[in-house]
Amino acid sequence: MTNTTSIVSFETGSAPQGILRPVVVLFILLSVLTGLLYPLLTTVVAQGLFPAQAAGSLIVKDGKPVGSALIGQNFTDPAHFWSRPSATGPQPNNAAASSGSNLGPLNPALVEAVKGRVQALRDADPGNTAPVPVDLVTASASGLDPHISVAAANYQVNRVAAARKLEVAKVQALVEQSTERPLWGLLGEAGVNVLRLNLALDAL
Repeated sequence: MTNTTSIVSFETGSAPQGILRPVVVLFILLSVLTGLLYPLLTTVVAQGLFPAQAAGSLIVKDGKPVGSALIGQNFTDPAHFWSRPSATGPQPNNAAASSGSNLGPLNPALVEAVKGRVQALRDADPGNTAPVPVDLVTASASGLDPHISVAAANYQVNRVAAARKLEVAKVQALVEQSTERPLWGLLGEAGVNVLRLNLALDAL
């Protein structure tokens, strides 16, 4: 008889109070656990163990944040090293609109964009006949990549040295010092954080 009553109650859309109460209690408990306690715990642990990363991996100069080690910046001055192109809008390296170009390798628009970027690099350093590293003319999937390859940094050494009237060897040494090696020598590839490199360059 009890089973029949329960079935009828569900079919008519009225859940028995014996079922409704634990559902509400469970909803409240899970909301507090996942919406309040868990985020609070992870925030406290992150701030305690990884304070710099939890704060956004900010790079500070003269006591003021000048950027993040995780987000690229759009350098266009010939006296600075240039970052990868960024496909984010409405401006490059917009962290609020992380995205790639979504253009396939055979897309005419991408081909034309790459040609234009190659020409801009050639115009900025006419005497440089070395092959242009691919990461200097293509955007990353996020559009926010703060690193360039060591080859991309080396490609720009002569231009930067000439613009600043510095010895090429001095700028080259700075690139070497700024190169980040693979984790434990195994994970990832060597790269150069462009913002860190340009800050070190400005400090010369």
